[in-house]
Order: sequence, then structure tokens, then C-alpha cells
Amino acid sequence: MQLTKELIPIPSSDYLIQSSDLTNCSPSVYNDAAALKKAIKTIEKNNKRIKGAPSLLTNRRINFEKIRTIWAAKVGTWLAIDFEAWDRDHSLLTEYGWSLVRWEGEGDNKREHYNFGKSEDVDKLTFRQRIRDMIAKYREMGPLFLVFHDNNQDVKYLRSDAIKALSDFEYLLPDQPPESGVYVIDTGDLFAALEGEGSGNKRSLERACRHLQIPTEFLHNAGNDAHYTLAAMIAMASGDTLDVQRDKRWPNRTSSINTKVEFMPWEEDSDEDDLEAIMPGSRATMQISGEQVMPNPDGNEDLPEVEDDITEALQNGGLIPVHA
Repeated sequence: MQLTKELIPIPSSDYLIQSSDLTNCSPSVYNDAAALKKAIKTIEKNNKRIKGAPSLLTNRRINFEKIRTIWAAKVGTWLAIDFEAWDRDHSLLTEYGWSLVRWEGEGDNKREHYNFGKSEDVDKLTFRQRIRDMIAKYREMGPLFLVFHDNNQDVKYLRSDAIKALSDFEYLLPDQPPESGVYVIDTGDLFAALEGEGSGNKRSLERACRHLQIPTEFLHNAGNDAHYTLAAMIAMASGDTLDVQRDKRWPNRTSSINTKVEFMPWEEDSDEDDLEAIMPGSRATMQISGEQVMPNPDGNEDLPEVEDDITEALQNGGLIPVHA
């Protein structure tokens, strides 16, 4: 082993792989050569299994890693939102629930079972203004990430004539943590990426939380659903890279030819809550929750254990009912 007699020229940029050449760049740290070698083998194995995967699954996987990267940067406000509507007329909203983390330096009517804060009755005009003010407030402070579980209907409500709280937003996340803008995140798509689902099917919130080992109760209450939606997002976004996280959560559940997790029959109990009908009350109500500054360790025992320390972040949650 000795030095070369002549200098070896540095390769030009044409021969180097740069971040701009990649669809997404999600940093990982390995403490020693053995860990790096093992990771490379795992990546090569997974690359073979996802070769030829449906484009929907590919896009979900890319989005999963983008969310991990942005969450790790500890920027912006992450606001989970859920609406509940009367089952006989889905244009009549009955509840609005929210739960947020901000980084700084169809079932029974269960409004009486809101678990995570104060429930507050408001009239329709106040209801609309409170939602508008909330979104305007946090988007002025930096990037705002709106977190939903199956976002389609909730986004429609935010853009409806009854609320008009959301005009411009993006479904496509940037490669690097943004400094401004409003972005939509769907935990249904996140979980589909994690379990390797390449079709249009997505798990219900109850089932996704069950597979993530997040205990739930009194679902289909807007405040509770928002809380659990944010908890599910944090559990996935704060974990390892997608393939590593999947294998840690559900070891030996995938085949040699694809990455779809095969759950046991007892893990796939029917979502009875999803089949329950919302019972109309004597008045239409929507609830916005009062702001409560967490973290209070005693009040957050059900939140997932994550590596990220979110005690530096302001956490709020709430539920609003609307008078007719």
C-alpha cells in the first residue's frame, strides 16, 4: 500500500450522485461500520422487493420519508383536525375537534365523552370564525401541517361556504423543511405506506391505531379523533425509516417478494365503531376545544412512546359544539 505516483483527478459532478438527483433524501446515522454494512444489505433486499411496486405505493413511501424528515427538523405547527356531521345530512356539521403540536425554541354522538380537554358550545358564526382564526394564526407563524385521517371530507368542510377557512394549500410536500405554506398530511396514507398497501384501500383510524399499539376509546368524537390522529402521525413520523420501522413493529410479517404486512386474523377484528350511526341531538353542535398547555405527563399516558422529545413543543387540543 503506497501513494500513487501521479495525482488522481477528482471526478466531475457528472459522475457524482447529488441530492437533486434523488426523489427524496432522508438522512440516517450509523455508529459503526458493521451497522452500516447491515443497513446496506437491508436496503438492497427491500429494493428488490419494491421493484415494480404500484406507483401509489411508491408515492406513499416517498411521502412517508418526507414527513419523517420534516418532523425531525422540529419546525412549524402540526394541527390535526376532525369534523363530525349528522348522518342524515353530511352538510350539517355537529363537531369540530383539533389537536396540535407547535415547535417553539360515523358513530355515536360522544361529545359528552371528550377525553382530552374542555368542550365548548358555540353558535355557527362563532364556530366559523374560530376555525378561520386558528388556521390564520398558525400559518402566520411558519409552515402549517394539517393532519387528517382520510382527508377528503375534512378538506371539503374547511373549504365549504359554511367555513371558508382554507383557500391555498399543498398536498405535495417539499423535499426539505419549508419556511412557510400550508400542507395536508393524511395518516391513512402514512399507515398504508408503512404496511405496504399498494391499492386505494386505507385503514380506519381505529384499526391503524390498534396496529400502532395506540389505545383508543370513544372514537367518532371529533376531539378524540383529532387527538388520536396526531398521536398516530407522531408515532410513525418519529420512528425509524419506513422499512426498518415496519420490520421492528411487525417482524417476519412480509414475504420475500413484497413488503405487504400480513396481519394475524385476531389483529383484524371488525371496526364496530365505524358502523355505528350518529344520533341527531336536540340541536346541532360543534365543539372547539379550549386551549390547554400540555405536556402534562399524567395527562398524556396514552400518547405513543417516541424518540423525539416533544416537551419543548406547545401542545393543545380541543373540541367545539355549534348551536343551531
